[in-house]
Amino acid sequence: MNRRQLLAVTAAGTLAAPAVRAQDNWPSRPIRLIVPFPPGAANDTLGRAMADQLSPRLGQPVVVENRGGAGGTIGSDFVARSAADGYTLLLGHIGTLAVNVAMYPNLTYHPVRDFTPVAMIATTPNVLVVHPGQSYQDLRGLVEHAKAHPNRLRYCTAGNGSAGHTVMLAFLHATGLQMEHVPYRGLGPALNDLVAGHVDLTWGGAPTVMPLVRAGRLRALGVSSGQRVPSLPDLPTAAEAVAPGFDAVPWYGIAAPTGTPDAIIRRLNTEINASLNTEEVSARLRQDGAEPSPTTPEAFGALIRSEVTRWAELIRAAGVTAN
Repeated sequence: MNRRQLLAVTAAGTLAAPAVRAQDNWPSRPIRLIVPFPPGAANDTLGRAMADQLSPRLGQPVVVENRGGAGGTIGSDFVARSAADGYTLLLGHIGTLAVNVAMYPNLTYHPVRDFTPVAMIATTPNVLVVHPGQSYQDLRGLVEHAKAHPNRLRYCTAGNGSAGHTVMLAFLHATGLQMEHVPYRGLGPALNDLVAGHVDLTWGGAPTVMPLVRAGRLRALGVSSGQRVPSLPDLPTAAEAVAPGFDAVPWYGIAAPTGTPDAIIRRLNTEINASLNTEEVSARLRQDGAEPSPTTPEAFGALIRSEVTRWAELIRAAGVTAN
């Protein structure tokens, strides 16, 4: 090796050293976990559960920051544009990491191009809930009422492209029903109006809506998964009650900006999966119908790609866009 080659190798090693040390020392300061919806939705519930677990495992605070708006696109875009250093992460879900590609024609980010999958957290079958004053008592009664009164029922969601909106679009497509969509800025305000009787129904994440059901403030009619939920065994699936083959289960996971070092992605994946495998976390999630879903970054990425395709086809068939 001549002197010029030696200098080049030495310089390259010198430039690379700070980056290596930075990864070796990660995390050396608090980490932000961006939840792209207001407090009260399943994203927020799951995000805070994971932050509580990751903080002691990583030795640094994991701080949940809510950046809601525009169906989760504002917070997601913020993370996509953040430094790829492992200190800003996204609590993403079926809407922000799949549905929004078709829902928002002018979307400023792409979930495959602009994010590196870190880890899946859970699948959360949605529960169809109605105001307890409604006359129908089950899914069959709801469908019969909706068919007799097209566009009279008003369903609320956390906004265009939210998980509940996605499931409802699939449900309406499967049953041929017509209802009016009333989007809110977050599921919390939507549920407040549902409890008050200002709107009629919604599909909501089990961890969020089941406490209201147990308190008698809402009535649960069924779940969106293809199989009954073990923690909610009395609730029929939409597939068995009114829409054979129906299966629309929102999923949630953590993603980082594209370019985040692989060592950081692997460390996060290891700690998240370890948390999900603890009895404390799995029991906490299953209590309200969420199913822990530890997996690899590669498997989570494959799910995202397949879901982008699946929901683009459904949304085109429904003719729905957010802008």
